[in-house]
Amino acid sequence: MTDQRTITQIPNVRGRLTQNRTLNDLTWLRVGGPADWLFQPADVEDLQQFMRDLDPSVAVFPMGVGSNLIVRDGGLRAVVVRLGRGFNQIRVEGNRVVAGAAALDAHVAKKAAETGVDLTFLRTIPGSIGGAVRMNAGCYGSYTADAFVEARAITRQGEEIYLTAEDLNFAYRQTDLAADCTIIEATFEGPSGKPEELLARMQEQLHKRDETQPTKDRSAGSTFRNPAGFSSTGRADDKHDLKAWKVIDDAGMRGAQIGGAQMSEKHPNFLLNADNATAADLEGLGELVRKKVFNNSGIELQWEIMRVGEPAPSKK
Repeated sequence: MTDQRTITQIPNVRGRLTQNRTLNDLTWLRVGGPADWLFQPADVEDLQQFMRDLDPSVAVFPMGVGSNLIVRDGGLRAVVVRLGRGFNQIRVEGNRVVAGAAALDAHVAKKAAETGVDLTFLRTIPGSIGGAVRMNAGCYGSYTADAFVEARAITRQGEEIYLTAEDLNFAYRQTDLAADCTIIEATFEGPSGKPEELLARMQEQLHKRDETQPTKDRSAGSTFRNPAGFSSTGRADDKHDLKAWKVIDDAGMRGAQIGGAQMSEKHPNFLLNADNATAADLEGLGELVRKKVFNNSGIELQWEIMRVGEPAPSKK
């Protein structure tokens, strides 16, 4: 693959293009080395033109708000595409809600509720709509796939396409969306409800979350997928519905630490940057948890947090 750091012919843009941009301040865990380039397009046409003109050998990594992401300390040899204000509009059309990929899940849930559309499951999901679609995010038994109608996206070649549920092939915490395809907008449909009841339900969800999760600590949400069987939309098979936090706890890893990384005492499936952790600290602790759980129960936990990039260069 071409080393993007040597590229001199980078397309002209109307948005913002920054070379060697450190990503640690763009992720919730506050870790990560530099991307070769960070591209923040002005609008859809700017994104399309950039993709068309970019050397096909250059890797592209679409990034949301970094709520479910570890960027390794050596950074990313890629152009990171991060959508901003021009991609965060929300509009309601009857029982359908159309949201830009940069719109926060919580904002979409609140806007929908205020107009009597029930997308309340999105309220406590950290992140933005593009990420929610890409990973079939869910909460309290509901998943993005349940409300999804269609999405607009820009391919690596700069083409605008529409994606159906069949195209994405929703599964538990994953889809078949190409890694370098950038979602720009998604449409959802929810049942009708009374705004005051929907808003009250979301307040209850927030209260429940704050009671059980370390919401005041620096985390990226659930670290590992629940080790269960799931349907095509991501629903758990109750006969095999094990919880990741329970098998982590049973393995004695609640509160475990490596460097500045720690598994939460409050909820052991939350990996925390407790004290200036590096990405290597966080990933190393996660791998230790996986090893301990497997040795204790024979269960092989799968990461829910995405990990990308290269480790820091070794010191000689």
